[in-house]
Amino acid sequence: MTNDNLRVGLVSISDRASTGVYEDRGLPALREWLAAALASPWTAETRLIPDEQPLIESTLIEMVDVGGCHLVLTTGGTGPAQRDVTPEATLAVADKVMPGFGEQMRQISLRFVPTAILSRQVGVIRKQALILNLPGQPKAIRETLEGARDADGAILVPGVFAAIPYCLDLIGGPYIETDPAIVQAFRPKSAQRPT
Repeated sequence: MTNDNLRVGLVSISDRASTGVYEDRGLPALREWLAAALASPWTAETRLIPDEQPLIESTLIEMVDVGGCHLVLTTGGTGPAQRDVTPEATLAVADKVMPGFGEQMRQISLRFVPTAILSRQVGVIRKQALILNLPGQPKAIRETLEGARDADGAILVPGVFAAIPYCLDLIGGPYIETDPAIVQAFRPKSAQRPT
């Protein structure tokens, strides 16, 4: 068990944004959501890179093995297009595959768009880190992490972030807490610490 602050790697993968054709919106969306959702101290390391599998792989390896990130969130490059290679790169650096994360991300997105079935997002563990591929659009990033809500704000489909704190506990990461107004972290009673 470690008492370190949560170290998060944020990687936006886009040929056009990485060359300045348009402004990247993935990294700001991730930072903003994490700032609202996390009640524990955290720091972020960010990268904006093109859709090149060897570069994605080396970035993920560097963030985990050298940077000591406990959680790495990628955005972009998960569709069926020829240049979309984020899942392949993520699987190539994985020690364990966590299929439930990809399944849940698609369940959430299917509430909003039928093309969510085309998403190939994956979740994996590398050493002491959880790596997740998120969608590219800020609205979809928030929905995937937070969950789908009804008109009254009640959760219809839980977001994937609810499971992340306990997953990090199990792989030796820091104990993190969330703002329950944004996302309620799930831990079994035996894993909860007194507040």
